[in-house]
Amino acid sequence: MTIASVVLAAGMGTRMKSHTPKMLHKLLGKPLIMHSLSSVIDISTLPPVIVVGHGSEEVTKVVSETYGERVQFALQAEQLGTGHAVMSAEPLLAGKSELVLVTLADMPMLRGETIASILQFHQESENTLTMTSVVGDVLRGFGRVIRDENGQVKAIVEEALATPEQLKVREYNISVYCFEADWLWENLKKIKTSPKGEYYLTDLVEMAVVQGKKLDAYILQDPTEGLGINNRVDLADCEFALRKQVIQQWMLDGVTFLDPESCTVESDVVIGQDTVILPNTHLRGNTRIGENCQIGPDTTLNDTTVGNDCMVTYSVADKASLGNHVSMGPFCHLRKGAVLMDGVHLGNFGEVKDSVLEDGVKMGHFSYIGNAKIGKNVNIGAGTITCNFDGKVKHPTEIGENTFIGSDTMLVAPLKIGKNAKTGAGAVVTKDVPDDTLVYGVPAHPKERKE
Repeated sequence: MTIASVVLAAGMGTRMKSHTPKMLHKLLGKPLIMHSLSSVIDISTLPPVIVVGHGSEEVTKVVSETYGERVQFALQAEQLGTGHAVMSAEPLLAGKSELVLVTLADMPMLRGETIASILQFHQESENTLTMTSVVGDVLRGFGRVIRDENGQVKAIVEEALATPEQLKVREYNISVYCFEADWLWENLKKIKTSPKGEYYLTDLVEMAVVQGKKLDAYILQDPTEGLGINNRVDLADCEFALRKQVIQQWMLDGVTFLDPESCTVESDVVIGQDTVILPNTHLRGNTRIGENCQIGPDTTLNDTTVGNDCMVTYSVADKASLGNHVSMGPFCHLRKGAVLMDGVHLGNFGEVKDSVLEDGVKMGHFSYIGNAKIGKNVNIGAGTITCNFDGKVKHPTEIGENTFIGSDTMLVAPLKIGKNAKTGAGAVVTKDVPDDTLVYGVPAHPKERKE
């Protein structure tokens, strides 16, 4: 059965009180709309239609960068209600599918598996219209689902228009629908404007009842999937709920969290079995962590790869890579392009940027390495600095394997130091150093040099 999908993303989002369009506010590291779109992109037979309005150019750009031609856009130039928004998608979809699924872009908790269940329920029930509801104590202004004495849906009453008796109803419409496509396009144009001059999709429920069409509500088993976002309080609620959901799944998959409520694991992160995540640890972007690691406490990894059997403590890494058996911290900073190969040790207050530290390098404390290639088994003493920037250009430093860099050495790039070389404490090295050579002093000179 061919399925078309319409994602409503045109709202102003005035209650967010932000210059950023609501659909681009971040939830667990991704824009809201990306969460909502990911749940329908693989279910829809046709490319989903995203109805944009406020901030349309920005929203279109963000979505297109990820999905390209897998999605299409319809512009709702004036925001005249949910019914009007679906009308905006009609030119792209009418006559092309048997079913039309309508979802809201500001409902990021709704999972693809749940949407698949809604579609299955719709088809098995042979409904013309299937709506989606939650049951419980929901205080978000949702309309009430009114049923007759036989339990059949007969209307949706908005909270502002509900009677005291109707307000006691604990079943709420969350505005996710599945329609028989031909019926939808035929009846959508029959919706009458509200006193505010808007067209409401909920009116189709009453129209289906009057026409004697078969309809029902699919009740979500997990009410948190019905959470929508109108303001930043709602955003925080969804962030907490989604974060909890993701971390619980990782725990079930063999990862230990000592204090899961204090941690963040974004949806694209991967963690290996028997890794332990300590409190206040935040794993973001495309971070990949191997097995048997200990990460944290108070550690943030962004777009960073970590091998097996690593320990990272009180540190920050951004777009970096760690091999196996790496120990790092406390208070280290890996910046973009930092690569620590197998067995590297990076001690307290070490910073590495755009550099490769090969197997077995030891950098104990208080050092900065930038734009450098450090050979195997090099020892970098405390206070070592690569002086790589002359104010205009960043220059490279290269150190051969088994070299010993004494404490407080200044390495003035561009510079090459050979294998098995040594620098004395406090040396300022301005010239290349051959293999097996000791240099010391300011400026550094070989030990064999005659005064």
